[in-house]
Amino acid sequence: MALLIICFSLFVIYALLIIFYWQSWKAIPDYVPSVSFPSIKISVIIPARNEEANIGQLLQALQEQTYPSSLFEVIVVDDHSTDGTAGIVQQYPSVKLLQLKEDGINSYKKKAIEMGIAAATGQLIVTTDADCVPSKGWLKLIAAFKEEKQSVFIVAPVVINCNSSVVQLFQAMDFMVLQGITGAAVYKNKLSMCNGANLAYEQKIFYAVNGFSGVDHIASGDDMLLMHKIWKQYPDKVHYLKSKEAIVATAPTKTWKAFFNQRIRWASKATGYEDKRIFFVLLLVYLFNLSFLVLAVAGFFCSYYWQYLAGLWIAKTVAEFPFFISLAKFFNKQWVIKLFFFFQPLHILYTIISGLFGQFGKYEWKGRKVK
Repeated sequence: MALLIICFSLFVIYALLIIFYWQSWKAIPDYVPSVSFPSIKISVIIPARNEEANIGQLLQALQEQTYPSSLFEVIVVDDHSTDGTAGIVQQYPSVKLLQLKEDGINSYKKKAIEMGIAAATGQLIVTTDADCVPSKGWLKLIAAFKEEKQSVFIVAPVVINCNSSVVQLFQAMDFMVLQGITGAAVYKNKLSMCNGANLAYEQKIFYAVNGFSGVDHIASGDDMLLMHKIWKQYPDKVHYLKSKEAIVATAPTKTWKAFFNQRIRWASKATGYEDKRIFFVLLLVYLFNLSFLVLAVAGFFCSYYWQYLAGLWIAKTVAEFPFFISLAKFFNKQWVIKLFFFFQPLHILYTIISGLFGQFGKYEWKGRKVK
């Protein structure tokens, strides 16, 4: 009986949290620019390692931006690539290519971004990943939002493109929920959440908070850990840009091994958060998902626990479903809604595994073993 009370209590708290995120997401106004001709100078920083298959698409998309080319520059920082990444970048004369020299460190991506920012001439730093593709109006929208809101840090949406394979479908669905929580949390000023594939912040603010100093020993966290440093000093100047035109599409990982490595990397920075609000949310989510495993094991000793397990599965789906539907509509992926119920066991399992190994294991990132 005590086990059931604990599981039910975790569910109630979790369901209330999801409802809060859903309502907060719906409350975010879709941004419509009121600034017709923004004129802020932008530096787009792209850290890249072995991205010959992707970076050409990104650079072409940046060439096609509606924002005046005189008002933005593109800086690619090549992180010890062993493929043709640098050669592809050199095909774009307007793109500045830098080569990262440091080796034997744990946070290569942060070092690459630092290098790009040091070479930047723009007031506003925009970061994205080499496997991303933005819309044509991306930079113009960010510039207008910046000028209108006077933001020092802007969080914008990211979506994962996917085919019909299970691993890619699951990533796209899970990532949409993470993006919805991000938008809701930032809008309500509750958590420091973001994704480095679509961020903007003032160059002078980066230096005002001493950049990645203090978090540069953590391999991951070039986005959220920096965001929290900035939020602590400028809590009312951190904003979420909700617009379909602001969405950046990113490529999925192609294998389950790569997927788990990615999510373990994300989970690994949990203990590095100064924002303890995130830690307690992550702990709640982890314990709630762990309760499914506990009920499954308990069922081998008393089979009626499996009935409660099935009921909890349905209850979890019902609690999350309205939020998921609203996100699927925003990201134009309504066709995945019918799969939501059936992917729940996979989501529970991956949450348990990534949460565990994120704290106690090493992972592979861009061909390197890091912690």
